[in-house]
Order: sequence, then C-alpha cells, then structure tokens
Amino acid sequence: MPSKAKTTRVDNAYERLKADILNGDLPPGFQAPEPDIAARLGMSRTPVREALIRLEADGLVGLIPRHGARVLPVSQKDLCEVFQMLAVLEGLAAETAARLGANEEIVLEMHIVLDRADDALLQKDIQSWAKYDDRFHRLLAECGGNVRLGEEIACLLDQVYRSNKVLLLMNNAPAASADDHRQLLKAILAGEREEAGEVARRHRLRGLETMKHLLQSCGLSQV
Repeated sequence: MPSKAKTTRVDNAYERLKADILNGDLPPGFQAPEPDIAARLGMSRTPVREALIRLEADGLVGLIPRHGARVLPVSQKDLCEVFQMLAVLEGLAAETAARLGANEEIVLEMHIVLDRADDALLQKDIQSWAKYDDRFHRLLAECGGNVRLGEEIACLLDQVYRSNKVLLLMNNAPAASADDHRQLLKAILAGEREEAGEVARRHRLRGLETMKHLLQSCGLSQV
C-alpha cells in the first residue's frame, strides 16, 4: 500500500496538471519530457509519473515512451460520443434526483450558480458563464446521491469543459441553456422524474448539434 504522503503528492500533481489542461495553460498538442513536467511542478518524477498515468486513463494525455507526455486534443468523434453518453447519464441523474429527492445544500448552490450564470450572460462574460455552466452540471451529477454515476459524469464533463473554452470563443453562450437549466431544476424539485430526465437529455442532444455545427462551420475536426 502506498504511503499517505506519496498518495498526497500524486493527488497534488494530478490536480495541478489536470487544472492546467482544462484551463488551457497546457493546450492540446503540448508535449514535454517527464523531467521537465516534474520541474514545472517542483516535484520529484515518481508522483508526476503516477499522475500522468491517471491523466492518460482520463483521456487527457498520451504517454510517449522516452518522450514524456502529450496533451491530447478532443476530436469531433470524441465529443459526439461524450455528449451522447452525457445525455443518457445526466438524464438518469436527473430522474434519480427527482425520484429520491435532491440534496438541499446542492439545490441551494444550484440556484446560486444559475443566478451567477445569468449575470455572466448579461455581461457577455463567456468564460465565466462556461465556468458556471460546468459547475451546474457537476452539481446535477451529485444531487441524486449516486456517487459512481456522479464520478462517471464528472470525467465526461472534463472533456466538455475543455472544448467549451475554444468553442465559446466562436459563438455566444447559448441563452437556451439557461432556460433548460431552470426547467430541469424545477422538474427535479417537483419530483417530476420523467420530465427531469427528458429535459436533461434534450439539453445535451441540442448541445451536441450546436457543437457539430460550430466545428463544421469553422472547418475543425478537433479542439
């Protein structure tokens, strides 16, 4: 069993590298040898190596023997699969929350996040809107209390967040998303299981079509 100190160092390296990838500080195509990545973090190579293995499992980096790691782009095919999976899994999360009752603290935060997202839309602050949109969906994943379901959704949301950082620069934040989010939360709180699931699925599938249109109109096959 690894020591607690080693586990903490690995977790720290993993979270820092993951944050840099999701925020675009380490963009798609970035490549560096393992010693350089360790030096960037001010850490030894062992925890960094284990963190990179975890990031590879997340689909965020590719490990290249003797050449370190490369941040992977997200292809249109990848995104299509991610959105299709989210339509199913978030639909299930919404149905579960409506059926069993959502966690009150999470619901309160969801209301706060929606209000802040609305403010960001009014101010045309697209990057802040993307942050609140991402947070709302992570709260949705948690609110029904199914931990494993939440973890699966969270991993997929990492890919959506990465793509949104690029795609939203090409298009305004979709105002329809705000309406969907409030309709979804209303259905969950009313215990309307079928309605909640349907809104969640429809929301993601519409997002899929928007994403495909943007990529095609810009001639992009990946982001």
